[in-house]
Amino acid sequence: MSEEMQWKRRDWIKQVGALGAAAGAGGWASWAQAAAPLTVGFIYVGAKDDYGYNQAHAEAAAVVKTWPGIKVVEEENVPETTAVQKTMQGMIVQDGAKLLFPTSFGYFDPHVLAMAAKFPDIRFAHCGGLWTEGKHPKNVGSFFGYIDEAQYLNGVIAGHMSKSKKLGFVAAKPIPQVLRNINAFTLGAQSVHPDITCSVIFTGDWSMPVKEAEATNSLADQGVDVFTMHVDGPKVIVETAAKRGKFVCGYHASQAKLAPQAYLTGAEWNWVTPYKQIVEAAKNGQPHPNFVRGGLKEGFVKSSPYGGMVPEAARKQAEGIRAAMMKGTFDIFKGELKDNTGKVVIPKGTVHKQTDVALEGMNYLVAGVIGKV
Repeated sequence: MSEEMQWKRRDWIKQVGALGAAAGAGGWASWAQAAAPLTVGFIYVGAKDDYGYNQAHAEAAAVVKTWPGIKVVEEENVPETTAVQKTMQGMIVQDGAKLLFPTSFGYFDPHVLAMAAKFPDIRFAHCGGLWTEGKHPKNVGSFFGYIDEAQYLNGVIAGHMSKSKKLGFVAAKPIPQVLRNINAFTLGAQSVHPDITCSVIFTGDWSMPVKEAEATNSLADQGVDVFTMHVDGPKVIVETAAKRGKFVCGYHASQAKLAPQAYLTGAEWNWVTPYKQIVEAAKNGQPHPNFVRGGLKEGFVKSSPYGGMVPEAARKQAEGIRAAMMKGTFDIFKGELKDNTGKVVIPKGTVHKQTDVALEGMNYLVAGVIGKV
């Protein structure tokens, strides 16, 4: 650490120490009046207006900008390579960022971990990675939401709307969080029709517009009539499905205005909720939150409004399940549950709550899913 950075850090520590009582008593406004702004950096793997993952984060970052005592710096289209290390270092050294939100899954290992070791006084809040006690540094944290709850509700609506009983899921990579969404969507649909199937195509990366269009058309040719997805920018899938006269359940953010006649509902993020918790901890000098999770109940995720074509029976079933989820009385993953090879993956009598770490390592596709991990 350079001498200049050491002095900056000493000044920061003095400010936080002097303001601890004021921040606690007067809240954010008091802190903002008495201290220099806390600079927070947001890094996106794609464009901020992708109608998807990056847009959901950018929309929440725009809210963070309005908070007193906060300065936001952003960079988009940063690949999951050493390029993100350069971006993080630039935000720290040049912009004075004390808290970074590197939002893409592939940033975590080795890039975030490398920067965390190099800058032990800077906080890193990564989206989606699995922070582990004793393995990862304390200045690193992981946050994510149980969006599989909203995908289960997508599945309920899709189950009601499908005439062919064939659903389609276009996904990027078979990582646990993606598999969890595929499985939840399928189980939601099977709550309506137990014999419904969901065909999955993995494109290989988070943003592959040509492959996403090809996958959507291929599934439509196979009789799929309702689609959802887990890619960074759902725009191509939504528009392609709509052109083929199929229905869509969106993901990440609302894509309703892209295809209002095809858009049934969607699973959306509300990143403002975890951002607030993590930013407040940094501002108040509290320990860095290392593992932050939440679902519908905690306000981490939400559903897009229903399209006008969704019938009352579908809405009623979905809303009944949502109410149970909000109360904590509905479990998506419970036994007996078999994968699509016939193997029992959750024994009878076993229930995995959303906070169960076993779900963070999901490596199977449930029965009824047509595809391979």
